[in-house]
Amino acid sequence: MSRFISLPFLLFLLILEWYGLQAVRTALQPSTPGGRRLIMAIYTVVTILVWGLAIWAISTRRVAHPHYKVYFIGLLLGLIAAKLLITLPLLLEDITRIGRIVARQLSSSPVAGQPISRSAFLSRLALVVGAIPLVALIWGVVRGGTDYQVKRRVLRFPNLPASFDGFKILQISDLHTGSFTSKEPLQRAVKLINAQQADLIFMTGDLVNNVATEVEEHIETLAGIRSERPIYSILGNHDYGDYVQWESLEAKRANLERLMQNHAKIGWELLMDESRTVERNGEQIAILGVQNWGTKFVQHGNLAKAHAGSGNAPFKILLTHDPTHWDAQVHNYPDIDLTLSGHTHGAQFGVNLPHMRWSPVQYVYKQWAGLYQRGKQHLYVNVGLGFLGYPGRVGFLPEITVLELRRA
Repeated sequence: MSRFISLPFLLFLLILEWYGLQAVRTALQPSTPGGRRLIMAIYTVVTILVWGLAIWAISTRRVAHPHYKVYFIGLLLGLIAAKLLITLPLLLEDITRIGRIVARQLSSSPVAGQPISRSAFLSRLALVVGAIPLVALIWGVVRGGTDYQVKRRVLRFPNLPASFDGFKILQISDLHTGSFTSKEPLQRAVKLINAQQADLIFMTGDLVNNVATEVEEHIETLAGIRSERPIYSILGNHDYGDYVQWESLEAKRANLERLMQNHAKIGWELLMDESRTVERNGEQIAILGVQNWGTKFVQHGNLAKAHAGSGNAPFKILLTHDPTHWDAQVHNYPDIDLTLSGHTHGAQFGVNLPHMRWSPVQYVYKQWAGLYQRGKQHLYVNVGLGFLGYPGRVGFLPEITVLELRRA
């Protein structure tokens, strides 16, 4: 937590809490000093409780009962979002009031009109506005986090071997199995995956949140994914166990080895900077899979090694967890036709409409959701099947991607 705590951040939180309290107290308009004290006491207790539970959940990730902790974090995020929207109109009113006071002091004549005062109407309006993200985030927990969506796209390539015209590939990513409190959601997801009858299936990283054991109660479920060809998988930044404290380096290495074994138990072929060939009617395409490589996170992947193993295949698909890899290195390999990534989650929150798409993650990642193209190279960023931190999704719902390859 310490790396996220700074004086400006603490000041920002204090401003949100103060305006939140003022809005509640003014909107409810307690008529007695005792009523005002009661409102302040309830607000303070709830605030301290929510913050305390969220901090405990973040700082004790390796103790018992890991599942329900994500809901404490989600509650805090929802309240912060609500208080941010509550603060905006009230802060604007205060700035206007200060401006009128300054103007009155500088003017020799009275300023027309009465001084602006905080009204119960404005406070109630702020509470209504603040309730919008809170309600949305609650819906995201109750329904959105497991409301699985199948996203279909047709991609055309002039160099696609004729035998692969109409070939369907399916991508899932960012399962974060440690966040699930039951087996049922992933069981539904597996049924939906199987219903697509894809020719080839990929999983592009972040099978767990922190430790290899998180997936083990879901191995039987995930092993139910059916495919006539091997299912290829790669590692994401969370799969290395970098976000927990280990007793020793050997323990951390053992965790990674156990995770790799769990991929095999599921029936997935984990690609560690390797390449595989897929054949159809005597023609071939190459599948390259690298370990995590990103400009903002760990860089274990060796694309040069994976690419060298792909030979002269006329069409190449790269699996790499972090989409920043595309701009940083993939452009140096123009014969990689299609790159499949995940990692961003679409921030698990945003507006996702046919003609309007926004998420706070777009200010961090240039490619963050959906399809991108540069020359003849394509990148698809899957927003993930699971969730992390906030235990739900709003706007960017959990995704199963089906890409149909066509010969241009």
